[in-house]
Amino acid sequence: MGAERADAMETATDPTRDSPDGRNHHSQETLSATAPQLKIAERPPRNRMQRLLEIADTLLRETETLARDKAFTDESNRLRSLTMSEGIDFYGEVEKFETGLIRLALDQTGGHQARAAKLLRIKPTTLNSKIKLYGIEY
Repeated sequence: MGAERADAMETATDPTRDSPDGRNHHSQETLSATAPQLKIAERPPRNRMQRLLEIADTLLRETETLARDKAFTDESNRLRSLTMSEGIDFYGEVEKFETGLIRLALDQTGGHQARAAKLLRIKPTTLNSKIKLYGIEY
């Protein structure tokens, strides 16, 4: 038994010696330098699910940001096209601007008026009255 144990210890510590399965064992430094990163399919199921949730959340946030950026760009382009010589309906433009902000805040909060009001830094009653005044449906 002593000879078997010594042989096993030698096999475990000798990085150049082949293992019984035919693979050549390398030092830990060599393995970590050449081993590829774990792919998502090789990770434990719990970690894969968590990673997928993180990716989905990131994609959702990026989509929302892109939608806001597009809405802002569209509105900016529309305002640039206004001609001052013809006159501008100031109150109409303010209404469009407020309506856009209110819809954005309501979308962001899933339609929760109190949270949307907090985002807009106005009182919930003010937000509610503007929603009714402008006929905003969400």
